Amino acid sequence: MPMERTARIAALNDQLRATLKGGLVLMTAGVVALGVDAQAAILAAVAAYDRFTPESDPYGEHDFGVVAIAGERLFWKIDYLDRAEQAHSPDPSDPALTVRTLTIMLAAEY
Repeated sequence: MPMERTARIAALNDQLRATLKGGLVLMTAGVVALGVDAQAAILAAVAAYDRFTPESDPYGEHDFGVVAIAGERLFWKIDYLDRAEQAHSPDPSDPALTVRTLTIMLAAEY
């Protein structure tokens, strides 16, 4: 059962990254300052990201990655909030209980 739960979480995270549906997408001020064209390229790079390895994705949830666009190194991270967006989700594998939040930031902003 834990592997099925992890696979479900990864699939939901992949859906958010690839379609921007199923959660919220946040960009930091540094990413916004890059402009609309750079933001579009960043979103495309995050959507296409597939370099998940045991070292970079130890829990198998596809919830973090690093991309480089226009000479900028960026991090993206998916977090799981409860429906009230006040605490962690009680079950990230259940979309009825979870608000997924994809945050994209410049590495320098971390």
